[in-house]
Amino acid sequence: MNVTEGPGDIVRELAGFAGAEAPVTSLYLHVDGRRFVRSQDLAPHLDALLREGRAKAGGDGLSRAAQQSVEADLARMADHLRGGLRRSHVRGVALFSCTAHGLWRVVELAAPVRNRVVVNHSPYVRELEAALANRQRFAALLADRQRARLLLFEQEALVDRTELIDLLPRHDDDGGELTRDQVAGQAAAAASRHLRRAARVTFQVFREQGFDHLVVGAPEEVAHQLERELHPYLRERIVARLPVAVAAPEDEIRAALLAAEADVERAREAALVSRLRDALGSGRGGVAGLEGVLAALVARRVETLLLSDGYESPGWRCRSCSFVGARGPGCPVCAATMDRVEDVVEEAVEDALAQSCRVAVCHGNADLDVAGRIGALLRY
Repeated sequence: MNVTEGPGDIVRELAGFAGAEAPVTSLYLHVDGRRFVRSQDLAPHLDALLREGRAKAGGDGLSRAAQQSVEADLARMADHLRGGLRRSHVRGVALFSCTAHGLWRVVELAAPVRNRVVVNHSPYVRELEAALANRQRFAALLADRQRARLLLFEQEALVDRTELIDLLPRHDDDGGELTRDQVAGQAAAAASRHLRRAARVTFQVFREQGFDHLVVGAPEEVAHQLERELHPYLRERIVARLPVAVAAPEDEIRAALLAAEADVERAREAALVSRLRDALGSGRGGVAGLEGVLAALVARRVETLLLSDGYESPGWRCRSCSFVGARGPGCPVCAATMDRVEDVVEEAVEDALAQSCRVAVCHGNADLDVAGRIGALLRY
């Protein structure tokens, strides 16, 4: 299929694809326009990946037909990437191709990825899964007594903006008929109506478009009043209170949101690893270490797969019964001779996705590293 597709079920679709006559080429490229201002700034990085891909095609014992398929994959990827990208909102791109079997997928991401090229019997989806795992929508509600702004971000990209302005009454507006205290009272009432309206609009946007987390930026006295006006569904989604003025530029708001998002992600990872530690401690509901996790995947017992970012290890895959293990070459299930794979952890990710398991890639979690850099919460 010759299309550019967005993220979603494509991850599971890719995980279920296997090249029989030729391998799949997977290429990830960091294309952030803020880092690589000109298109030609990307050229050395792309060229290095293409050279590495050609070297892998020529050095893996592939048939000539399979090598030609990989070379065609790399040529198509080069043409696509050199043809121009919408880099204003794209920071990473993942391409998957198997010319011999008609596979072509391009996924543009609003989050950066690490440059890498993989030539394997199936698409390398772990990097894509990790990028999409953080694909949550954040809302920033900024307010003072007269103005409110609601901005929705998804993977750093602004996807919606709402602005409200309710001017307060001034003493000059009443022709001098009211005292300053009366004007101040009217201004306080108007500010309350303004914050109530901002809260109502925020809930309306939540119902219509949805968002996972809310951050609030307002002076302290305004923030307290605003949060009291918010629907309980919104109050429970507040993850941070930011020292960001209502008139702050978009880049400043985005930076503050990124910091809040990182905190949310670290908390999510820590909670999952804590569940794993508790399960391991009780001897029930969890397993850690590569061999134990692979055995649980073969038995289809895994609910959530946890792995440390960057963890790789060689292993074995049986093409007859799909058994995957850390030891080989004889398959313990069907006795067939298994194929050695460069990274059995990627095989584990593919199997987990095919079984509709959650996959959590943890960054810098020492507890998971100590447990073997990979673990699983079990269904039973």
